[in-house]
Amino acid sequence: MDRRQLLTAGLPLALAASGAAAPLNAAEPAGKTPLFPEDAQFWFETVRMFGADEYGGASFGEVLATSEKITAGDYDSWYDAWNGIADRIASQGDGQLAKGHRISARDSYLRACNYYRSSEFFLHATPKDPRVARAYRRSVDCYKTAAKLYDPPIKPVEIPYEHTTLPGYLHRPDGSSRPRPLLIMHTGFDGSAEENHWNGARAAVERGYQVLSFDGPGQFGPIHREGLPFRPDWEKVVAPVVDFALKQRGVDPKRIVLMGASMGGELAPRAAAFEPRLAALVANDGLYDYAAPYFATIPEAQRAKVIALVKAGPSPMIDGFLEGAMKSSPVARWSIIHGMYCFGASSPSAYLHAATAYTLADGVAERIRCPTLVCDAEGDLFFKGQPQQLYDHLTCKKTLMTFKVEDGAGAHCEVGASRYAFARILDWVDETIGRTGKPLQPAEAQRRNRPTALGLPTAAKH
Repeated sequence: MDRRQLLTAGLPLALAASGAAAPLNAAEPAGKTPLFPEDAQFWFETVRMFGADEYGGASFGEVLATSEKITAGDYDSWYDAWNGIADRIASQGDGQLAKGHRISARDSYLRACNYYRSSEFFLHATPKDPRVARAYRRSVDCYKTAAKLYDPPIKPVEIPYEHTTLPGYLHRPDGSSRPRPLLIMHTGFDGSAEENHWNGARAAVERGYQVLSFDGPGQFGPIHREGLPFRPDWEKVVAPVVDFALKQRGVDPKRIVLMGASMGGELAPRAAAFEPRLAALVANDGLYDYAAPYFATIPEAQRAKVIALVKAGPSPMIDGFLEGAMKSSPVARWSIIHGMYCFGASSPSAYLHAATAYTLADGVAERIRCPTLVCDAEGDLFFKGQPQQLYDHLTCKKTLMTFKVEDGAGAHCEVGASRYAFARILDWVDETIGRTGKPLQPAEAQRRNRPTALGLPTAAKH
């Protein structure tokens, strides 16, 4: 491709990246927002913190008070505010534990874990910044201290993986060894195994599941500990996790469910396509082609040319376009910085080039055999159409579950509506793996085995 062609293709790429091109746990605010109206990424991360309140990962009042100290777009301001409250809440936990107030200490450490996690969220342009390492270490330490104070305790685990281990946690509903279904959970582009505590793990424990939450390559633990980047063949990650899970007491090998969130909505289906030991799969939200949203606003006549240009490899010219987009869009700024960090990419174009390998095209989605739930958040502008695309390509028993803005559940991964979202998701899992009481009658079983598309719950549809 010559310079003139490069310029012709690169311009729409820059415009796309500066507009709505990030499938990365971020969403443009829908209408008026009470905080950070000029910064979509800061607003989404704040909603994410508000939502953690539902399972103890934050306090609404603390989130509101902390947010008022932050200047939109100022990454140092974000760090200072969240690190400050994290230090204060962790110190309160130390005092409560010293006096034997175990429940109070547990709750304090859990919130401090999340506040530390959030504090370093925007600092990955300089991964060796000591603030990054400290926040990561403090987040994990606080969570592990909180985990000991649960009954039964949440057990930290190290899962053998190639020449290292993957960090995770085993949640049990009680101390018995009787066989129970297991929910294996991982996040996506920027979440953590600790964050899964309030993003589905404890909801599943309340329903009698064992839960194994873990971080894979590119995710919170491995990228901070070893600089271990993402890999597209996610089945190579999930297979050793299933191996590990089957060695744990009380795991029913016929009722293992895999759930991936955000970018995990592509990673988990990729793994399920090659992992026959799964009883069910949840993609929250569904994602067919991870890189596609970056190109979505490019005119169709030019799109193939731009994608071919990106797939050809890193380019200083593309870097220039993307750097311009980062200056004009808070979402593009953060997503590309973090993408370079967790993909091990040396430039913006190297990141986007690597991202094109994360797809379920070429028959991968069609290989999935276990029943699959595809979640679709109505107001998730960056993933718009991706859940439906995944659903359409599936040939297994499948359900498309829509979450509505009017229910407060329309944001990416239903952040801010965890109780509502996981009630619907886990009810589907219950019914799919046969945990709803007496065995289904033949006619009912046949009905449930048909593909469905669920919107809001009704009397007939959970």
